[in-house]
Amino acid sequence: MKIVFLDRDTLSPQTVLRAAAFKHDLEVFHRTEPGQVAERIADADIVIVNKVRLGAEQLAAAPGLRMVAVAATGTDNVDIAACAARGIVVSNIRNYARHAVPEHTFALIFALRRSIVAYRESVRAGRWQASRQFCFFDHPIRDLAGSTLGVIGDGALGNSVADIGRALGMKVLFSAHKGRSGQGSLYTPFEEVLARSDVITLHCPLRPSTRNMIGADEFASMARKPLLINTGRGGLVDESAVGPALEAGQISGAGFDVVSIEPPPMDHPFMALLDRPDFILTPHVAWASDEAVQALADQLVDNIEAFVRGEPANVVKPA
Repeated sequence: MKIVFLDRDTLSPQTVLRAAAFKHDLEVFHRTEPGQVAERIADADIVIVNKVRLGAEQLAAAPGLRMVAVAATGTDNVDIAACAARGIVVSNIRNYARHAVPEHTFALIFALRRSIVAYRESVRAGRWQASRQFCFFDHPIRDLAGSTLGVIGDGALGNSVADIGRALGMKVLFSAHKGRSGQGSLYTPFEEVLARSDVITLHCPLRPSTRNMIGADEFASMARKPLLINTGRGGLVDESAVGPALEAGQISGAGFDVVSIEPPPMDHPFMALLDRPDFILTPHVAWASDEAVQALADQLVDNIEAFVRGEPANVVKPA
């Protein structure tokens, strides 16, 4: 059985990918450009992929392909319907970053809520010495205790973020994405979460129904001028609207770990915000603690072994 890993460099170099417990040949590519996909998977039985696009055209070039093992939770880079039509099993990784992503989420929240970046830059610029006293008050500092945390998405990560929020004394509101109703008494309508929250954090998948679910209209409805945090998926927010929302004071800060195009081109709207003290952009590393990436790699091999045993696990079905 031949296994092809198309983008090994998307996992950290210190991550150990154990050998699957069956006879196989493993071909590893550090990265794969779109035009190389068809040739590289042509004789594969199993393809491992993280971010490389596998569309219907590429899948058609691999007549013996039986499984796509996605080395991530998100599967929007794989044509799930085309895989189903060809009888190809798609599996993904689940619940591996239940600590990593929530911790990164709150790292962004703390940094913005307490103006950590702004104060660090002020100290570097000599402002402390210029103040001629033991402290200075140039940037806002707000406690999280007593504030309201709006969580969009109720999966494992959203619930872990909510747990941390409650431990810090925050009131937590859960909502599904915009336009979804009938979620029951434990949920707050999307529009109400936007209006009542001091911090809004996104933890839902990217689908047609969630793409750009927060844009200019939604920013205008954020009555409490919240922080907006996106460690979920690039594309959940209309990224061109973030800068204007910051300029207008509709939000008090924004922390993003994901962008709709990664890496973002130099003319992306976010690149013009990098000098702002109320904006933080990190390079899609919320998930990437050593512990989480190793757990991902272990589960990846578990998924492949389960498939070969005839017991597919973490199977992704067409929406």
